[in-house]
Amino acid sequence: METKSFSNALSEFASRIRFFFRGNAKIDHARLDEELQFHLEQSIQANIAAGMNRGQARRQAQIDFGGVEQTHEETYRQRPGWLLETALQDMRYAMRGFRRNPAFTVTVVATLALAIGSTTAVFSVVDPILFRALPYAQGDQLVSVGLTAPIIPVEFMLGGSYYVWRDNQKPFQALTSETGVSACDLTERNPAHLNCANVEANFLPTLGIVPALGRNFLPEEDRPNGPKAALISYGLWQSHYGADPGILNRLVDIDGTPTRVVGVLPRNFEMPTLEAADVVLPEALDEAAERTADPGRVMYAFARLKPGIGVEQASAALDSVFQYSLSLAPPAFRKEVHLRVRSIRDRQMGDIRLAAWILFGAVFAVLLIACGNVAGLMMARGAARERELAVRSALGASRGRLTRQTLTEAMLISLAGAAAGWALAALLLYGFVAIAPAGIPFLAKATLDLRIAAFTVLLALLCGAFFGAAAALRQPKAIALVARSANTGAHAWMRQSLVVAQIAISMVLLLSAGLLLRSFFNLQNQSLGMHTRSVLTASIALGRQRYQTAQQQMQFFLHAEAAVRRLPGVTALALSDTLPPAGAHRESILNVMQILDNPRSTSGTGGMVAWRSVTPSYFRALDVPIVAGRNFTEAEQTSTDHFVILSKLLADRLFPGEDSVRQALGQQLRPSPGDPLYTVVGVAANVKNAGLTASDEPEYYRLRRNVPEDWSRSSVLVLETTLSTEILMPLVRSEIAHIDPTVPVEIETLKQQVGRLADGPRFETALLAFFAFTGLAMAVIGLYGLTSYMASRRTQEIGVRMALGADRADILRLIVWAGLRLIALGGVLGLVAALGATQVLNHLLFNIGPRDPGTFAAVAFLLGLVALVATLIPARGAMRVDPAEALRCE
Repeated sequence: METKSFSNALSEFASRIRFFFRGNAKIDHARLDEELQFHLEQSIQANIAAGMNRGQARRQAQIDFGGVEQTHEETYRQRPGWLLETALQDMRYAMRGFRRNPAFTVTVVATLALAIGSTTAVFSVVDPILFRALPYAQGDQLVSVGLTAPIIPVEFMLGGSYYVWRDNQKPFQALTSETGVSACDLTERNPAHLNCANVEANFLPTLGIVPALGRNFLPEEDRPNGPKAALISYGLWQSHYGADPGILNRLVDIDGTPTRVVGVLPRNFEMPTLEAADVVLPEALDEAAERTADPGRVMYAFARLKPGIGVEQASAALDSVFQYSLSLAPPAFRKEVHLRVRSIRDRQMGDIRLAAWILFGAVFAVLLIACGNVAGLMMARGAARERELAVRSALGASRGRLTRQTLTEAMLISLAGAAAGWALAALLLYGFVAIAPAGIPFLAKATLDLRIAAFTVLLALLCGAFFGAAAALRQPKAIALVARSANTGAHAWMRQSLVVAQIAISMVLLLSAGLLLRSFFNLQNQSLGMHTRSVLTASIALGRQRYQTAQQQMQFFLHAEAAVRRLPGVTALALSDTLPPAGAHRESILNVMQILDNPRSTSGTGGMVAWRSVTPSYFRALDVPIVAGRNFTEAEQTSTDHFVILSKLLADRLFPGEDSVRQALGQQLRPSPGDPLYTVVGVAANVKNAGLTASDEPEYYRLRRNVPEDWSRSSVLVLETTLSTEILMPLVRSEIAHIDPTVPVEIETLKQQVGRLADGPRFETALLAFFAFTGLAMAVIGLYGLTSYMASRRTQEIGVRMALGADRADILRLIVWAGLRLIALGGVLGLVAALGATQVLNHLLFNIGPRDPGTFAAVAFLLGLVALVATLIPARGAMRVDPAEALRCE
């Protein structure tokens, strides 16, 4: 009777436990402990009475407990659809657990939302740069091919040799060319200022592009006097012509020339150079004249590789035609001319790909830190649930069932984090696009599409598997059935390892961000050699049809100069074709400059020389000092002679010696073959003229005289003013409109132009700094959580130590020392990793090395200080433990 009564009681208790785990009741842990210990002790006593020793009796009691649930589970598995039903039960059980612990749930979901949202937003930006296919048929077969030389920054071809290449090349299925994109005007009833690209007739077929409407160019249309034909962009077709299919074969006026529209380009069309093109026109070059020209027209060539041919093989196969082109170059320049074949993606992206990989690596590092945090939280939650899991194990739940439950919880909370992260990603992407500078390829087109959604779900599942597996490694122990805590040394070691890894990753991120911040500071605070405050610029490009002759162009700008000069507050007004430091200027080769009565021995090109055509007030308007000689005079503007001012850097190159600037004065030089002689009247201080990061180029300034040959369709008015630029801008625009209301004017301050040059580095630095400090915050939170957990697990030990005479300072040192060891280990590992990782930043840094000791020391101090604070807060809490309460905690 006693045995039967015990079996009935055990079955009743097991039924209640099963009832809870099937999702129909809430568990009372205290009541469950009491009942479990009572029934377990009864089973042990019954087994002792049957002749077993106490150890055998305890083991048999545990088997009896498990046998009840195991028998039920084996029966349950025989039901159809049991696996789906079990999964649903696991999900319901997980959801109840999350509702009972909202603080844990919100913390984990918020952490994952920030990490997954950031990663998703960044992936949507870098996806087209790094992974998405090009908008060309079999785009991986397309390459950019040509010569490299100091004259032009990208590979190019010259008409004198391009057609020989096309006739004799072996590695390509097809070779095509384009001669660049330039401004043009749609001069019909609804005029527009456009960008026109000139391409060879086989350009679109070589790229694998089929017009969305109409046809490609015919061979006869790509001849000097052939029929005028054009392909228009999809955007222009929609915005200007209302997507009218009747646009085909319609004549439109482009730069005053009637041109037949033969097709509409696809919606996703882009030039291989990524230049915006509203209209595509045939090159219409005279092939016979180009073949005999020396050197011929500058072209940019693209080719489609034959199947099985790679870039390196193509380079080797082009050696013979390259040697032919090399033979056409002047002997002194041949060492500086090289062959280049590279994929179109490489040509388009350049350093942007490096920045994209760095940004993607940074946000992925933040994701790892977040997963480490969540894994630590899951393991801490698992420790708190150890008694509950031990009960389930004792009732017959297999290790696989418990692991499946843990993974189910991890996947559910990870998917919840992904859902919240998707919304955050949309906000972040909007912010990225809003603050991003112009010129980053594809950023404006970045969207959260199905491809990005699939990436987000995959990311969530991987995160769930990572921290779910970490939590599932905890195996319930039998001692948890009768005690409030169990030995958790192995899992404590795992949590400590995760925190060390988080600190190390944070160190790498912070060092990378610190180096970029220092680099950006150097970039912003360098001397430009001129002042930008109170300087207003007005850029004007005259239409081809309305201003066809140089005389007309000169008259317009002279009238504009006189009108603007009369405005109040204008203290200096000059005209120039370009302005520093943007890097947009005309160039010539240094070693083709001829100095009268002073021949020089030359070798190679000697590099490039920048030059501008300016009026006399140019140096005053920009506050550029004349270090020797004098400025141009207004009287010289009507002279038939030619005058030039050299930069100090150019004077040093042309007249090496201690007194180079004095030697330059009065010299006569010919800037390029065929140019007239120019008299050097002065030497100006150097200015930053090749962008903010590149080295300065030697430069000279030609006096722009009041003769038509010195003028062109484009000029920039440079105004120094004592008035607010916001007040002067509409006045300048009004004066230009009074002369000709159809002329577009772009007005901005020189400070805005200079600031725009720093937009790229500013954007990269801001994003990396954001992710670095996000990673730091997560790592510090993880360290704080681990220290708090360790302190709580050592409550009884602290009580014993304090009862034996330890004071509060001893307890503080005990807890802080445990945290400091993790900080030191993570910091050392991070420093070692950063020594290699920061090398990839070398091309993005300005006036600072990738192993700058000052930055390393500052970041190490910052990380150590913040981490120490995160350790001190829970340590101070441990100091306040009441010894009596601590001794009673077990």
